[in-house]
Amino acid sequence: MALKNDADVLKSDAKPLYLMTATIRNSYKPRYQPKLLVVNVLRAGGKDSTDRLNFKIDDKARAESDSEIEGSTYFMRMELEPGNYEISALTSLGRAFPLNGFFVTPVNSELKVGERGVYYLGHIEASVRERIGKEFAAGPALPLIDQAVTGASTGSFDVAISDRFDRDESAFRARFPALKDVNISKAVLPPFDRAKAQERWDKE
Repeated sequence: MALKNDADVLKSDAKPLYLMTATIRNSYKPRYQPKLLVVNVLRAGGKDSTDRLNFKIDDKARAESDSEIEGSTYFMRMELEPGNYEISALTSLGRAFPLNGFFVTPVNSELKVGERGVYYLGHIEASVRERIGKEFAAGPALPLIDQAVTGASTGSFDVAISDRFDRDESAFRARFPALKDVNISKAVLPPFDRAKAQERWDKE
């Protein structure tokens, strides 16, 4: 993540910077609240590991809770070289002794990166509920017991992507001093496509 320290500044030759927030909760198995680990980004047409970009969540990103009502919120800052990408998923860990559950929130949003600047991609709201039928699961099937008990394999995500700029802009500027006087342009991702997520799940 960019802007890890309060002393960091945005240089004139910096890569384009993309801002995004996410709130994740587990309403199905509330004891196991997902805590975001990584934002998974893929370079379009990529064929090896170098084209899989994993933006790890740092302390500056976290506004976490153990409440299934409030969930945990994250402030992401991703620097990307110009090109075409896909923000593919959010990978989280839900932990309560003695089990851990891995959760994968599908996003599947294409992103074209061009000119330098700071851009706001929107807010992702993701909540785990009980899975119905053959819906895509909130996480992988293995290990069987851990994933089932935590709700990762027996739950599914409801996901919404929205424009929350009026709220998020001030929060980003307060958390990251380098953004205080910087112009932030809106480049909000399209609405979440559940059918697309389901189609990909069915092919796996």
